[in-house]
Amino acid sequence: MIMASDDLYLISLQLLKDLIETQSFSREEENTALLLENFFKEKSISCHRSGNNIWAFNKSFNPSLPTILLNSHHDTVKPNSSWTLNPFNPEEKDGKLYGLGSNDAGGCLVSLAATFLHFYDRPSLKYNLVFASTAEEEISGANGIASIIPQLPEIYFAIIGEPTEMDLAVAEKGLIVVDCEAQGKAGHAARNEGINAIYQAFEDIHWIQNYKFPKESEWLGPVKMQVTVIESGTKQHNVVPDKCTFTIDIRTTDTYSNEEVIKILNKNIKSVVKPRSLRLQPSFIDIDHPFIQSGIEMGMKPYGSPTLSDQALIKCPSVKVGPGKSERSHTADEFIELKEIKEGIEKYIGWLSVILF
Repeated sequence: MIMASDDLYLISLQLLKDLIETQSFSREEENTALLLENFFKEKSISCHRSGNNIWAFNKSFNPSLPTILLNSHHDTVKPNSSWTLNPFNPEEKDGKLYGLGSNDAGGCLVSLAATFLHFYDRPSLKYNLVFASTAEEEISGANGIASIIPQLPEIYFAIIGEPTEMDLAVAEKGLIVVDCEAQGKAGHAARNEGINAIYQAFEDIHWIQNYKFPKESEWLGPVKMQVTVIESGTKQHNVVPDKCTFTIDIRTTDTYSNEEVIKILNKNIKSVVKPRSLRLQPSFIDIDHPFIQSGIEMGMKPYGSPTLSDQALIKCPSVKVGPGKSERSHTADEFIELKEIKEGIEKYIGWLSVILF
């Protein structure tokens, strides 16, 4: 299945257009999953499906060899009200392809699919390849990549396709959403009775606002905490509230695990701390890793990414890299440049050629 680079580009472009035309909001990816399933069947490549996740192995898969995962997602967010174009109409204009999911992460997905096709039936590879197009990435859902990892062979290294301008995101922030409850005692405001839970909460919020974590990441800077929601009272002005709840958005780095951050919170604030989940961990790979070094030698620059991806849900060494720009994601009239798809395919293939042979 050795194809000329132009053929791979045209196949990728058509696949991306088909994906844009097919609604695939998170948890509603049935039709794009079927589209991808048929894409491989038409090329006589056996693929597997679990839920709305599709994956395939290279033709000469050898269980005794380590495996590299090529992964991106086919779900999208819903279009916002500022779109001036039809988000489901793939429109080419001025060297750009417009459409929902074109940049995040359709361009990455089809470029990785083209890369997989390029290597699919090559013999004597040093590593196996598995291509996986997964669901629910935009919501970090349980039925996305996390659900199929147990069905895959042990992954030695993963390439996660997200728009990075083909630079290497060697570190990525994690996320903890924490619900807190400050407890007081109800009383009558006129008699200055009770213990005001709002004041109790403000003491903790003041600490959160001013606390600086001692360790700072080389790539991601400090752990950041923001109180984003607060609620108290019963709309009765004369009642001292006995409860005040607030929510903290915490962006963790490779210097602390999510569990360590929660321990620090519990040690320093009086409110009851309840993290919604600890599963979205920060990620980091040493730039001395040989795969990262080979990418750097090709001109791919390492950096730290503030945005979350499926890297947070896998345990193996990984890097986030793909065509497109992160700042275009989730924006109105989303687009990817056609040349970015071409360059993405070429760089993926060039990079993996060094690794696989």
